[in-house]
Amino acid sequence: MQDRRWFIGSAGALAAPAILGAAPLALAQSPPPSWLEPSLLAKAKAEGGSLTVYSSVNEPEALPLWKDFETAAGIRVDYVRASDTAIIGRIALEARAQQRSWDIVVTTAVGRLPQEFLTPFDPLQAKDYPKVAFGPGNRWYGVYSNICAPSYNAKHVDAATLPKSYEEFAERKDWAGKVAIDVHDEQWLVGQVRHHGEARARKFLAAIAANLKPTLVDGHLALARQIGLGEYWLAVSNYINLTNNVAMNGGPTDYWIIDPLVVIYGAVGISARAPRPSTALLAANFLMSREGQGKLTHAGRIPVRTDITPNPPDLWKRLDGHKLVPVNLTGDEEKKATADFNSIFRPR
Repeated sequence: MQDRRWFIGSAGALAAPAILGAAPLALAQSPPPSWLEPSLLAKAKAEGGSLTVYSSVNEPEALPLWKDFETAAGIRVDYVRASDTAIIGRIALEARAQQRSWDIVVTTAVGRLPQEFLTPFDPLQAKDYPKVAFGPGNRWYGVYSNICAPSYNAKHVDAATLPKSYEEFAERKDWAGKVAIDVHDEQWLVGQVRHHGEARARKFLAAIAANLKPTLVDGHLALARQIGLGEYWLAVSNYINLTNNVAMNGGPTDYWIIDPLVVIYGAVGISARAPRPSTALLAANFLMSREGQGKLTHAGRIPVRTDITPNPPDLWKRLDGHKLVPVNLTGDEEKKATADFNSIFRPR
């Protein structure tokens, strides 16, 4: 299996140049980060001063984030990036070989891991954290939110004509062939069923498939870009942060809200066989802190903490009063949801 690994503290693009004339005294007097518990840091240092992270977060976002952790804690980060599927497969293989190879995992697929692969933990930052983002048995905690909402290309679709329900969406037969959906939107489907009930949800989902004939696109980022380019006029659902990213880069695209908004957490979990458990706990504290959550917004990811100003800053206002349904599936739940999604949206 190909390994995409970065030692963040090594020389290279992330090394900050020295600034002549800087005032080191002012830096020394800055208060320590909220997540940097002295006793936990001491334990982490005693474990060897390094951390191995498995994650699906892309490198342009992740490496500056972990550089902040390295700078504050003095702990080297070994960052291994792969897709959700590759991470789950790798962890399973290493578990069978009884390897102690990773400390924390950060991905939307944490819930698909066998629970015995993850250790329960209680980070200090959890006291200020929304309880809805706690995983079962406190084995994982959400650190960013993939919030699903339909999107459109403003050059082709008038915002005043956007449907207010999925039943209304399904009746827009004039959009047939101009609509797309991600091939792996099982969680969104499950959220609709949980909110609307099996009978109602299946009825409008089947109508969307039959009337609009949505094209299946492999990848939410690819889908967001294709909507922005006008290759498709509308997405039945996509991640709000990706729609925002395309809009920030000049794409004539936006999202609108049809309740419920399904939330898929990108979560942090600690290996039950972590070679450096105290370092892993310190890292989880960092990701859940105001400092870590704020850093995630620089690239447009949506924080879990609502005391963080999102990017763009009007996000919380736009979501206010709407129904959010968290969905993070187990492995067995995902298999069933995939079969349900394919039965509705795959061409027969």
